[in-house]
Amino acid sequence: NMNFLPGIWWSLPLVLLWATPPVTSSWWYMGAVGSSRVMCDNVPGLVSRQRQLCRRHPEAMLSIGRGVAAWTAECQHQFRRHRWDCNALERGQRLLGRVLLRSSRESAFVHAISSAGVVFAITRACSQGELKSCSCDPKKKGSAKDSKGYFDWGGCSDNIDYGIKFARAFVDAKERKGKDARALMNLHNNRAGRKAVKRFLKQECKCHGVSGSCTLRTCWLAMADFRKTGDYLWKKYNGAIQVVMNQDGTGFTVANKKFKKPTKNDLVYFESSPDYCIRDRDVGSLGTAGRVCNQTSRGMDSCEVMCCGRGYDTSRVSRMTKCECKFHWCCAVRCQDCLEVVDIHTCKAPKSAGWISRT
Repeated sequence: NMNFLPGIWWSLPLVLLWATPPVTSSWWYMGAVGSSRVMCDNVPGLVSRQRQLCRRHPEAMLSIGRGVAAWTAECQHQFRRHRWDCNALERGQRLLGRVLLRSSRESAFVHAISSAGVVFAITRACSQGELKSCSCDPKKKGSAKDSKGYFDWGGCSDNIDYGIKFARAFVDAKERKGKDARALMNLHNNRAGRKAVKRFLKQECKCHGVSGSCTLRTCWLAMADFRKTGDYLWKKYNGAIQVVMNQDGTGFTVANKKFKKPTKNDLVYFESSPDYCIRDRDVGSLGTAGRVCNQTSRGMDSCEVMCCGRGYDTSRVSRMTKCECKFHWCCAVRCQDCLEVVDIHTCKAPKSAGWISRT
């Protein structure tokens, strides 16, 4: 089903170029009925290596579109309580491009989660038989042994190595054309994202035998829900390490010698983040005016932090909720509909609510 793609397809070049104009639905019609060359030549922002992969694997573009949907939703979930909430994806893709042209923590996270999203989507498409170039993991055959004893490989193990290989070739292609510090940073964070998906590959088994005695087990490897990858990369975002280029320009050293050297699993960044308090196109900030805040929180979503000290407005609204829920044997829970009156707090706008102007 391609119907969902026109609305999010412009996000795909953000994985590749991070700032491109939106693509109309007519492009997808042309791609669906035309040759792969015509389709791939009309995707804005692709470098030559990406166009080659697109022509060779046109069916993979639909999977990558699903990957874009997965990582944008995950990004918005992880940043839902922060001043920068990743919603520039919906409210103006140029703004996200501005964020990613910086070398901040937010840029590091988006590169990692987007790379992970492509791995996840391609791997899932392999297992579901949607791609001609791959299928289930061919290495998971015969017998093997784990802590519970011997088992037979069966079912369809997720071909994570193919997903990683394809994502590395496709997503990293643009960065490999550059030799500057930002390209090196992006490649590092892209790889951290790919590794995060593989970290949560888990073995699942089914027992065979009389009354489920498990005299024989059939097992396969399956990816965990993408939320696990998102939660893991969120922790890496919070512990991201600020770095500087080393003297020969081939790698990083920590900016503060008190911190440990980053591993391949860590996220790295060069520039400190802006505060995202006000609307500023140059840094990709929509500001926090109108954002809902939590009056009782002491965290990032508190009214003091979210509103940057500007104060907040309070409005009283009515909403229907489930209440007086009772358990009935067996086995149902029945609730009543209750009208609840709650206070909603939203951040005040700064005195000058327009976009900041730089002279």
